[in-house]
Amino acid sequence: MWQSKLLPKLAMLIVLPLLLLCYAAGNVHCSTIHENSEDFHSLLDFKKGITDTTALSNWTSNTHFCRWNGVNCTLTRPYRVTELLLPGKNLTGQISSSLGNLTYLNTLVLTNNSFHGPIPLLNKLLNLTYLSLGGNLLQGAIPDALTNCSNLVALDLAKNNLTGVIPPRIGFLTKLESLFLNGNSLSGVIPPGLGNITDLSVIALSQNQLNGSIPTKFWRMPNIALLYMFENNLSGGIPQTLFNLSSLRQLSLEGNTLGNTLPSNFGNALPNIQFLYLGGNMFEGNIPASLANASGLIDLDLSSNMFTGQIPSIFVNFSVLSTLNLEENMLEASDTTGWEFFDALTNCSSLKVLSLAGNNLQGVVPNSVANLPTNLTYLIMGGNHLSGTVPASIGKLNSLIHLALDGNNLTGTIDEWIGKLTNLQRLDLQSNSFVGIIPPSIGQLTRLKNLYLAENQFTGFTT
Repeated sequence: MWQSKLLPKLAMLIVLPLLLLCYAAGNVHCSTIHENSEDFHSLLDFKKGITDTTALSNWTSNTHFCRWNGVNCTLTRPYRVTELLLPGKNLTGQISSSLGNLTYLNTLVLTNNSFHGPIPLLNKLLNLTYLSLGGNLLQGAIPDALTNCSNLVALDLAKNNLTGVIPPRIGFLTKLESLFLNGNSLSGVIPPGLGNITDLSVIALSQNQLNGSIPTKFWRMPNIALLYMFENNLSGGIPQTLFNLSSLRQLSLEGNTLGNTLPSNFGNALPNIQFLYLGGNMFEGNIPASLANASGLIDLDLSSNMFTGQIPSIFVNFSVLSTLNLEENMLEASDTTGWEFFDALTNCSSLKVLSLAGNNLQGVVPNSVANLPTNLTYLIMGGNHLSGTVPASIGKLNSLIHLALDGNNLTGTIDEWIGKLTNLQRLDLQSNSFVGIIPPSIGQLTRLKNLYLAENQFTGFTT
């Protein structure tokens, strides 16, 4: 009789210290007690979908799930999973739909792994604020139900194999600040509702198969700083409303079929622009002189369009300009006019890349070429109609890595200036009318890797 009364008391004496230890430990959870079995089993189901679980070696029942690699939980009971952070862990397999049961989850980061298959339904994750699945092999469409995750602040699905359209209801994600869908095979038009997300600061839709025009509603984004839409099939012009985005710092639209002229107030409307990439489109007309007001530009790429007229002398105050790419247009200059922009470029103390190839620049290379910044590394002027001799003062540009004067009508000899360009790695002088001997000073170019002198009238080398 006494034994039946004593055993329960002994059991309590054994169990009670364990329970007190669990309670006192706070965040140090007892390894074998899982307060929330749904989260525990949801994570195990996720693990079952992964073929190589080396990175999940401690995901066992002997360790509390809140201590598992990549898992973070609430600080108080009942412990619920709030973050799953497993970027770059060489994980392969499918993302289990069981993650949709982690209803306290606010951050899911599985970037740069090798997950394949569809994006699972996560529409029950109403607390989700950061979803990052970029850099995987995910396939299929972006689930429309994802737009039910109305608290999303950042959505990254970039660099996968996703197809279909951008969900038309994406405008329902009104708290989004960054959207990365680049590097997929998405098609269709850019949903106009995207313009309703007024907190967006980054939009990356580049390297897809999107078509149609750029929506006009982007003017509703007062915080937009980075807008990437390059390498799609977008057409039409740049909507005037886009030039109301005074916060824009980077605009990348190259590699589309956009056209029409740039508005005359182009530079006035984007005073904070730093990186402007419009190359590989069908823009025409003159380069707006108002670009002079965008003096904070670091990279300006207007290449491979149909711009005409003279290059405006707008670069006087462009002290941070590093790259100016105007190649493959129909820009003009002659012996007597059109080269004034060279004088303006002498103030661009940060200029490293200047490409004017494939235009309609005529006349002699002006002596002011010697006044270009001495840290210039690329001077590309091939495929024009340049004539006369190369000014010897070009030898002052001794930081040049690549000098291209090919495909012109240049004459005369190559003088000793060539030997002063001791950092040259590539020299393109082919398809001109140079004469005489190739000077021995060319042997001083010890870093030279590519030398093109064909289709001239050289008579040989001197020793």
